[in-house]
Amino acid sequence: MNINNLITELVNYGIDKGLVDKADVIYVTNRLLELFQLNSYKKEDVPAYREVHLILKDMLDYAVEKGFLEDTITNRDLFDTKIMGILTPAPSVIRSEFKKHYDISPQDATKYYYDFSRATNYIRNDRIIKDEKWTSDTEFGLMDITINLSKPEKDPRDIAKAAKGINTEKSDYPACLLCHENEGYAGHFSHPARQNHRIIPITLAGESYYLQYSPYVYYNEHCIIFNEKHTPMKIDRAAFAKLLDFVRQFPHYTAGSNADLPIVGGSILTHDHFQGGGYEFAMVRAPYETELKLKDYPDVHAGIIKWPLSTIRLQAKNIDDLVNASDRILSLWRSYTDEEAFILAETDGTPHNTITPIARMRGNLYEIDLVLRNNITTEEFPLGVYHPHQKYHHIKRENIGLIEVMGLAVLPARLKKEMAALEDAILAGKDLRADEQTAPHADWAEEWIKKYNNLTADNIHKIVQDEIADVFSHVLEDAGVYKRTDEGRTAFKRFTDLFAE
Repeated sequence: MNINNLITELVNYGIDKGLVDKADVIYVTNRLLELFQLNSYKKEDVPAYREVHLILKDMLDYAVEKGFLEDTITNRDLFDTKIMGILTPAPSVIRSEFKKHYDISPQDATKYYYDFSRATNYIRNDRIIKDEKWTSDTEFGLMDITINLSKPEKDPRDIAKAAKGINTEKSDYPACLLCHENEGYAGHFSHPARQNHRIIPITLAGESYYLQYSPYVYYNEHCIIFNEKHTPMKIDRAAFAKLLDFVRQFPHYTAGSNADLPIVGGSILTHDHFQGGGYEFAMVRAPYETELKLKDYPDVHAGIIKWPLSTIRLQAKNIDDLVNASDRILSLWRSYTDEEAFILAETDGTPHNTITPIARMRGNLYEIDLVLRNNITTEEFPLGVYHPHQKYHHIKRENIGLIEVMGLAVLPARLKKEMAALEDAILAGKDLRADEQTAPHADWAEEWIKKYNNLTADNIHKIVQDEIADVFSHVLEDAGVYKRTDEGRTAFKRFTDLFAE
């Protein structure tokens, strides 16, 4: 393993990807020599460079062989990020380039920044391609399904160290994974390295935010827009204004927010942030099912859309009109109780009602979807009444966050092996309850097996995928506060009558 050749190969990669200016080649090379504890360097001709993760793998193997890197997943991730940090230009350079591209067009700017984030290995392309993805037709259109295989499992040695407190640090710097102080941060055993991380400052409705991409993108150009301040998530008038201002500045992107309450909210409620990207989710294709005429906002086109979650869609040419109408609906919903429909605004002082908002441009119209959410729990549904119900937990038991709300299922990695085992067992006619991998899925599988006359090795995988998508659509219906029944529609109307004719 010739480390000199690897350094040359990586520098050539950096030059070609626009990370290393030719004037900086010697400087970058010397930084890499320092990192690999080398005092000399002989440049040899390397005819072509490989994909960056392959170069990094060989570099990491070299470091392990020489004894200055312990061979665990966490240590390797910390070290390969440190390597790429040497090639990554300073924040000021990236921000200046982003502005130059934005002056051409917002699309040009985001393409530049996305390609840059992939080139630096901040977006780990080699892991993302491991995700199993497919689309299946459902009652609500074509749904996107992902079995998330990209995030590496914890190495048992890393887990053991964490349990013993070895090489772990607890600090309030950065306060969380979203804080802008992560830019260039070296990381440690319990915090990922971010030397190759660069963020773009933007202003939303007069407040300072930053734009970045998700390291494990779930869809095309999956971006995160986060507040400069480490401040809690909050759905309010300002949030609507910021989302709509974002799509004004980046009209080719969608932007939405997780709700601001546990169970129906996202995984990080401590830092105000939105998510967006350049992808058309199933939700955007959902048609109006019931038109609404707003009493106080004649210039806003409104209606309930055909979607498993209870969603009010608003459209207008003017951002202020949409902000005012959205804020009115939110304030009514926050305090709304309908005991007959089991919608309680609060119990024992704990609030339950909130909204998941999603903004986009549709032609020359601003559009916002207001998804009504409620996080009440009961003895029968301790994880949430409007949460995936127990019968579907073998597929999905996690919270229904923004991405799922829009029609993209993010399912746990365990399903990859479990579904493979299920397919084999079905084809072999085995007892599905006899194996721990297939037993949790037995009731479900026995329901849909009856629908198919001829299950073969050629069609079983696609059938299982389609049945998983069907479960996902039902999971979303579970999360809907108003069910798609005559009774549910009547209850929904009782709420919309407060603001619509």
